[in-house]
Amino acid sequence: MELERVRPTVLRITLHTYELAALTAAARYVAETAPAEVPPEAVSQLRDLLAGYDSAVRGLGTAPPDHTGAPPDHTGPPAG
Repeated sequence: MELERVRPTVLRITLHTYELAALTAAARYVAETAPAEVPPEAVSQLRDLLAGYDSAVRGLGTAPPDHTGAPPDHTGPPAG
């Protein structure tokens, strides 16, 4: 895991997928089973964070990004 401070309130995190899965599973567990002493505002923020995460994951697709610098593969009809 690597953390980099980009701005005072912004961090860039590099994780392995299993690390992100563990953090996400723990967050979901707390959001769904939080004891009474956890403030409702904190549970609400956690649920909002998870909703944003789920939305971002849906935008990723299934293939890993191409870091070769090759142009994207367009599967539309041929030009012309």
